[in-house]
Formats: sequence, structure tokens, C-alpha cells
Amino acid sequence: MAFQLAMEQPGRKTRADTLLVSSILLLTGLGLVTLYSASYAFADRFFGNSLYFFSRQVVLAVFGFILYFIVSRINLELLRLWVLPMVAGTIILCLLTFVPGIGVMKNGATRWIALGSSTYQPSELVKLVLPFYLAHIFDKKSDRLDSFSAGVLPPTMITVVFFVLIYMQNNFSTAFFVLLNALILFYLAGIKLRYFFAAAAIFLPLSVFFVLTREHRLRRFISFLWPEYDPQGSGYQVRSSIMTISSGSFWGKGIGQGTRKIASVPEIHSDFVFASFAEEGGFFAVALVFILFGLFAFAVYRSALKSQSLFGQLLSFGLGTMILSQILLNTAVVVGALPATGIPLPFFSAGGSSLATTLIMCGLLVNNSREALHV
Repeated sequence: MAFQLAMEQPGRKTRADTLLVSSILLLTGLGLVTLYSASYAFADRFFGNSLYFFSRQVVLAVFGFILYFIVSRINLELLRLWVLPMVAGTIILCLLTFVPGIGVMKNGATRWIALGSSTYQPSELVKLVLPFYLAHIFDKKSDRLDSFSAGVLPPTMITVVFFVLIYMQNNFSTAFFVLLNALILFYLAGIKLRYFFAAAAIFLPLSVFFVLTREHRLRRFISFLWPEYDPQGSGYQVRSSIMTISSGSFWGKGIGQGTRKIASVPEIHSDFVFASFAEEGGFFAVALVFILFGLFAFAVYRSALKSQSLFGQLLSFGLGTMILSQILLNTAVVVGALPATGIPLPFFSAGGSSLATTLIMCGLLVNNSREALHV
């Protein structure tokens, strides 16, 4: 009986937004095909199994879609009752990355926790939990947002805690990315502009300090401003990515026919998977996928604008912007328009943490669209 009450929402139609659901399914399917094509040579060479990354991604996609279905049907008001345990649990998971024997270090970063033979990246969960929490708290305190202590301080403290935890994992790009997306929700909720000026006065100098005090960040930034600075080092991956994209021309080389993915772009199956897609699909396929991204954005923001509650509006704007800004940031990095970061391409990049979390976020977006479009 409790499960039925949780899954059913009286007075609401159950038909989901067809455009939103279709775009999610198409992006996931296209992402899996692209990942296989981009990763099979690397996987065969280093793991002796051309399906190594693809099979893991499929398993996580199935798991993600199970959670997608659950959260797309569950009563959001019931889920809001668990927002503080969700925040606390995510903080604990982030802290576990620093615990010896549980946290996993790769390339000098402690961003993962061990789960048997697999790993999980808690910072991906922050991208879901923080917008959910902010939408909840701004809706709950909508009449007290003029008060710093009651309306501004609590969400600010939680946002700063997540920023610090992710930064301490040697993941500045994700920490700053999460912070910027949080500030968008602060603005949409109606927080006064003077608080944003104060935040800029604090975080902009800190950001410069964070970049200048880590050699790899500084080298990446210099390589962005001056591509010839270190063409075989910090600038190699982006330069190779640009050449890979250019080689695709208008029509591309065909699915599975790309050659530069074999050795030209390091870790092309991960953050630079878009380069492989562009090489094999060409400008034509890139244009089509951006149209698909645009349809996804249209469906998300349409449901946000039509939502009947502040919580629903902020939830859709927050989660949708979190996904779409990752898409824009990743593709901008791949074409050399921004300095290299560690932000994956949603639906496409190898990494079950990202895909599963993205699908859960999509489930919440679909859930909220039921009310927004069918009241």
C-alpha cells in the first residue's frame, strides 16, 4: 500500500512528455553506439576485450534505466522528505574518497570509491543531489529569501561544503562547474544580486589562486592561450582532438571507420569521445546530434516554465541546466574553445557513474514534466 501511494500521484495524468522521453532514449542509444566505436580498439589493446568499456556501459545503462523508471513515477513530494538524508549520504560518499582502502587514487586524484571490482565517483551524485536540495530549500523558504540567515545562508553552506569536498579530491573543474550551476538556481530563486557580487569577490580570486598553485592546471591554461606552448604535452590531447574532428569533413568516415581514435587521441572513449563521433559522422552527424540536444533542451525548459510550483520549476531548470551545460562545456573543450577539463559528455562518455546519474536526473525531469504538461 505504501509503495502504491509512493508511485501514484492522485489527480495527475501519467502520460510523460513524448519529446523528452524520445530524446533521452535516442541520446542514450547513440551514446552507446559511439562509445563502442570509439573504445573497441583501445579496449582490445589494453584489456584484451574489445567490449570492455561497452559492456560495462550497457550494464550501467540498464541499472540507470531501472532507477530512471522508479524516479519518473515516484511521488516527488515523498522524495522531498528524504532530501536531507540524500545530502548527508552524498557528503559521506565524498568523504569516503579520502579513506585509505576505500578511496581510489588515479593520476594524483582521489575522486573514486571502490565498489568491488568497479569504482564510483561521488561527485557525479552531487550534480543530482545539489540541484534537488536547492529546489527544495528555495521553495520551502520562498517567503524568507530576503533574509540572509534564514533564506541564503543554509543553501550557501551546503553548496560550499560540496565545492570544498570536490576540490579536495583534486577535481577543481567539477567543483567550479557545480558551483556555477548552483549559482544559476540562486539567481532563478530570486536571491538578491548583492550576494552574487559578494560571491564573485570571493571565488574569482580563489579560482585564480587554485589555477596558479597546481602545475597541471596552469599548463592546461597556458596551452589553451598559447597552443604551441607544449604541443606534445599538455596541449597534445586537444590538438589531436581538433585534427580528428577536422578529418571527418562533412559526411564523416562512417561508423566504426574512424582511424585517429586508435592512437591519436589519448583516452578518446572518455572525455574526448565527441571527437570520435565527429570523425565518423562528420559535420552532418554533429549538426543532427546538436538538433537532438536542442530538442532535449526545449522539452526540459518547456516543462520547467509550465510547472505549477516553484520546486518543479527550479528542479527542471537545475537538473536540465546541469546536463546541458556539461554538453556545452565538454564539446567546447573538445574543439579547443575552452581549456581542458575533466567534465564528461553526458550519454556518451565512458563512465557508469556519469551515465547512471544522468539517467536518474532524466527520470526526475520526466516525472516533473507529467505535472507541468498535464495539469
